[in-house]
Amino acid sequence: MTLSDSAAAMPAAGGPPGAPSGQPRRALARSAGIVGAATTTSRLLGLVREQLLAYLFGAGNAVDAYNVAFRIPNLLRDLFAEGAMSAAFVPTFTRTLVRQGRAPAWRLASNVLTTLGLATGVLVAAGIVFADPIVTLFASEYAQVPGKLELTVQLTRIMLPFLALIAIAAALMGMLNALNRFFVPALSPAMFNVASIATMLLLVPVMPSIGLHPIAAVAAGVIAGGLAQLLGQMPLLRREGFRYRPRFDWRDPDLRSVLLLMGPGTFGLAATQINVFVNTVLATGEGTGAVSWLNYAFRIMYLPLGIIGVSIATAAVPAIARHAERGDRGGMRHEVANGLSMMLMLNLPATAGLIVLAHPIVSLLFERGAFTPEDTVATAGALVPYAVGLAGYSAVRIATPAFYAMEESRTPVLVTAGSVLVNVGLNLLLVRYYGYVGLAVGTSVAALLNATVLLTVLRRRLGGLEGRRLAGILIRTLGATVAMALAAYGLMGALTAAMPGPTLWMQLARLALTIGGALAVLMAAARLAGLREMIDLLRASAARLRRGRR
Repeated sequence: MTLSDSAAAMPAAGGPPGAPSGQPRRALARSAGIVGAATTTSRLLGLVREQLLAYLFGAGNAVDAYNVAFRIPNLLRDLFAEGAMSAAFVPTFTRTLVRQGRAPAWRLASNVLTTLGLATGVLVAAGIVFADPIVTLFASEYAQVPGKLELTVQLTRIMLPFLALIAIAAALMGMLNALNRFFVPALSPAMFNVASIATMLLLVPVMPSIGLHPIAAVAAGVIAGGLAQLLGQMPLLRREGFRYRPRFDWRDPDLRSVLLLMGPGTFGLAATQINVFVNTVLATGEGTGAVSWLNYAFRIMYLPLGIIGVSIATAAVPAIARHAERGDRGGMRHEVANGLSMMLMLNLPATAGLIVLAHPIVSLLFERGAFTPEDTVATAGALVPYAVGLAGYSAVRIATPAFYAMEESRTPVLVTAGSVLVNVGLNLLLVRYYGYVGLAVGTSVAALLNATVLLTVLRRRLGGLEGRRLAGILIRTLGATVAMALAAYGLMGALTAAMPGPTLWMQLARLALTIGGALAVLMAAARLAGLREMIDLLRASAARLRRGRR
């Protein structure tokens, strides 16, 4: 049995209202474990990609230019791949599967893919033509450094076709998730990273010979990665019976439903990415390196967000959509509560770990080549406040799709608009006093506010969110997290004194021993606190990785 087959054989998380509560929670843990194993691979490869970027280019003007140039297509990647496509397409595709069967669902998919291709193609063409004024609008400060603004425009033009590639790849991902195939789509970002890394290694030495800056190889790697992410999912869909047929039927009510939800869905899930984009724009005025420091810090924070938040949400959203289709608010309530409980149990320890070990983590990952000790200090300074918002970023991944599954798009749009305004206001204020670090603080505060308001409204819509159980889990998880954080702090201090030295292997040994000891304390505390789902999820992820190696 393959990983994807085993996922399909699992009972649907949520179950009927009368089902034993432990079974759906464990089913969600197993499904999330499948996604988590694949996402862990993808995120680790993403870190390797960032490490290579840091080694080759550090945090200087070229990386600043690349980060601003990539921000626009990367914004669309995060929204489509992990946001609006899940919120809009998955419920509609699932509803068509349940009501009409596979053939109508395939027709809907072909219609959506054609529409996405046409729409993103127009956007890409317009972006290439108007790249100069667009980049100048967002990064006018770069004009003060000779060649920096021009390099940013050039990189933007190279990477813009990524929009079309990732929009289609995200639709394929949504189809597979609706068919209970989680592993391959969760692994597809790994294909992106492998292709990107290979392209960088091959083309960086070549670029100067054709009159381009070496960092143009990184931009070319983005395009190669987008192609790999799209093509890597097609074989499994073909085995499921899907054959793409060019089709554009504007009268199709299901297509209209997807498009009507995707507009609000994109904005409803956009808070984190819009706020990061705002940070990028404001950081362009904070001197050389500020944009890069924020980006490196956000990438580190994004590792647990992807493994925990996106994995659990990816497993939960199709089940939530099925409950919504049946009008089963009790099932939706239980499924949302299961996802939130698991996020709490994993996000709080991850947040504490990032805060306590920020400096040694950044140093181990990036401090070599062109990335200096000063860059480590600056990046760690941004990582700490980014980590504080981790629970907020993750909770939105479940709360927002729940609204769209109920075909209620207005609430997340209004809440997101409010959180974006709060973020912009805070960042404009905080950047004056704390520089680029203030931007990370404002983003985390806005993320937590966004999640709190969304969950409060969702609780009213669903008649509760099993608040007593969640409160109990929160208290027990906080206790286990405090024990883990104290262990990590003490272990790192003791190991630094006993094993001094700046070498890579010494850093790796200190951090590995510290994390291993802290996780042992966390697991022991989790057992004492009765946090079974945390143990189930970690066991499921480990089992999937062992099977994958075999």
